[in-house]
Amino acid sequence: MQACLDRIEDPRGEGRTTFLHVDKGAALAQADAMDLLRANGAAPSPYAGIPISIKDLFDIAGQITRAGSTVLAARPAASADATIVARLRRAGFVLIGRTNMSEFAFSGLGLNPHYGTPRNPWQRDEGRIPGGSSSGAAISVTDSMAHGAIGTDTGGSCRIPAAFTGLVGFKPTARRVAREGTIPLSTSLDSIGPLARSVACCAILDAVLANEAPVDLSDSSVAGLRFAVPQTFVLENMEADVAAHFERSLARLSAAGARIEEIELRELAEIPAINAKGGFSPAESYSWHRSLIETNAADYDPRVLTRIQRGATQSAADYIELLAARKAFIAAVEKRMARFDALLIPTTPIVPPRIDSLESDAEFFRVNGLALRNPAVINLLDGCALSIPDHDEGEPPTGLMLCCRGGQDRELLRHGAAAAAIVRHG
Repeated sequence: MQACLDRIEDPRGEGRTTFLHVDKGAALAQADAMDLLRANGAAPSPYAGIPISIKDLFDIAGQITRAGSTVLAARPAASADATIVARLRRAGFVLIGRTNMSEFAFSGLGLNPHYGTPRNPWQRDEGRIPGGSSSGAAISVTDSMAHGAIGTDTGGSCRIPAAFTGLVGFKPTARRVAREGTIPLSTSLDSIGPLARSVACCAILDAVLANEAPVDLSDSSVAGLRFAVPQTFVLENMEADVAAHFERSLARLSAAGARIEEIELRELAEIPAINAKGGFSPAESYSWHRSLIETNAADYDPRVLTRIQRGATQSAADYIELLAARKAFIAAVEKRMARFDALLIPTTPIVPPRIDSLESDAEFFRVNGLALRNPAVINLLDGCALSIPDHDEGEPPTGLMLCCRGGQDRELLRHGAAAAAIVRHG
């Protein structure tokens, strides 16, 4: 715990932009308490005392939940812990602090004009984006300010920063993890998941969040697994490094005994039409923000405000049609996925760009769309997905995403653990 706090407080590091609030005194006291409990054989779990970070979307009793915004800075402190916070506490994890994020989780890039943007560890001197919206979550782990992080994922917000920083990011089936005490972005798409250094760490944190026993990863293997690689939509506009790492990962998995098949999956081409009027996030977010915007519009990040306000243009009929279109999309895609163990997709088609390259709104929204494109497929599908690093040491960070139908989380974690052992080591 002390080592993590030292990293947070290092003036040469990224602690100031990574954390919006640090519980130094309480964290040290809890660590001491867990040491005492463990010494007396009374630790609540094997993980008691491990410091983890929590995204600034979750209620912690006695603290203000700001969602990376100044709009909520004057709201009352939370009176109770969010459900997932209570579960983490019961397991003995120590919440070292609240991490920075894209304001109200409405971006896949991680930029925050209010509190600053933590810099990616890759080519840090060049100032590259961390990915979002769980930006601080990722950097808290890459920089050893925490040993795991809890984020949210509405269109890729755990997986994008994981892919951009060399971590593992897990988006569970949304219904598995309770969302009480969490500020919503989209009630139809929001999920709560971990970012960590390994699939095993993510599996442990996910089990606590979902109130389940951890999945056994001990004998997982890719030999005989059937993986599908969609050829529609998700392979477009890939940067050279992403394409090279993806092809290498497929070759390594195939050499290890996985059966890989290219499939058309033409239903993915329907996604732009399904979301043509904005999709779920603007409509559902606007319903939560409407009164705040009436009084505090000037305090929002303008790029976030623009996206939220798009929800005001959607009618009830538009929303009902969107629900029906999603239901049909899920049925059609799940039917095609049924004979495979998982889909394999590049987590993002790009490597993390420089922060200063996104100064214009046009470029910001273009790159944001690319970053979100592939991960958001799985949110719309109501599935689960895992991003694992697939770059070799010294290469630009990229992620390989394994995707399954909703409810197959435990199988996915086993497949991901096996794949992770192959794609980084051959």
